[in-house]
Amino acid sequence: MLKKLKIGDIETKYPIVQGGMAVGISLDGLSSAVANAGGIGVIGTAGIGFFSNIKNYKKANIESLKNYIRKAKEKTKGIIGVNIMVALTDYAEMVKTAIDEGIDIIFSGAGLPLSLPSFLKKDSKTKLVPIVSSLKAAQIIVKRWMSKFNYLPDAFVLEGPLAGGHLGYKKDELFSENNKLENNIPILKEYLLNVEKNYGKKIPLIAGGGLYSKEDVEKVLALGADAVQMGTRFIATEECDADIKFKEAIINAKDENITIIKSPVGLPGRALKNSFIESVEKGEKKPYECRYHCIKTCNFRTAPYCIAKALYNAAIGNIEEGFVFTGGAVSKINKIQKVEDIIKELFES
Repeated sequence: MLKKLKIGDIETKYPIVQGGMAVGISLDGLSSAVANAGGIGVIGTAGIGFFSNIKNYKKANIESLKNYIRKAKEKTKGIIGVNIMVALTDYAEMVKTAIDEGIDIIFSGAGLPLSLPSFLKKDSKTKLVPIVSSLKAAQIIVKRWMSKFNYLPDAFVLEGPLAGGHLGYKKDELFSENNKLENNIPILKEYLLNVEKNYGKKIPLIAGGGLYSKEDVEKVLALGADAVQMGTRFIATEECDADIKFKEAIINAKDENITIIKSPVGLPGRALKNSFIESVEKGEKKPYECRYHCIKTCNFRTAPYCIAKALYNAAIGNIEEGFVFTGGAVSKINKIQKVEDIIKELFES
């Protein structure tokens, strides 16, 4: 019998979370479709202000976040989360806004979300879910949250090295046997069961990174995960918020097109190689200005390009002035589907 995902008093029909893909890939369209199909839909918040007419970038971010949360909620009675990167310069404001808007879940990675519970109010029902890549990171978060806030995470997302976008590993760690998702699921699960034993709170484990098929899902759940996270698989859908050219880049991608880039934010990232990335590798791209300072770890004085602008360009279909982040299983995707059909294929076929 298929298990449901329970995060506190939240329960889904299927144990699946859609990865929050930022700068215009998962907004209200994709997130609400996943929620309506029985999973957890997630709005990616980094760069969300690009999709606003407001000139002030930080104000645009806040208003856009409110707007997309409200639009998603109008389209579904299902569960909607947001992905808010710790590395954002306006992290605190974005978290406060999401909680004020009554978002169901905040997923937070790209750094350790050590202060996240401090933003909850007494009547807040928002669940807090850190994204980690190792047992050590989970242990640090649990220790800090308990000592400072007497609060345990409501769940954890474990992201393996085959995930798309920014990765929580050094480049030389990506292909290490020790870091494989399937090796770390049982380790983190055992730790979370011990935490449950000690504190009486069940902390579900959601695992993802390079997953594609029903077999992948079954393998991850059999290893002890309570649910899976998938991002790239949902890009090639009718409901995804990205431009059709972005979706076509995913559909047409082969294994040999995947590359690991050195992102201006200081993390490695998995992306599809194209002329933009090639020109950056040759040292040809330079930003003329930094209008946004959106990421704490990005030094705009030395950055070879503005990653926020590059990802925005790709999302609106101007692929040659940007690039496409992708997970490791992208070559298996060869058509555009409906979100509901993908979820049924994964859990009911």
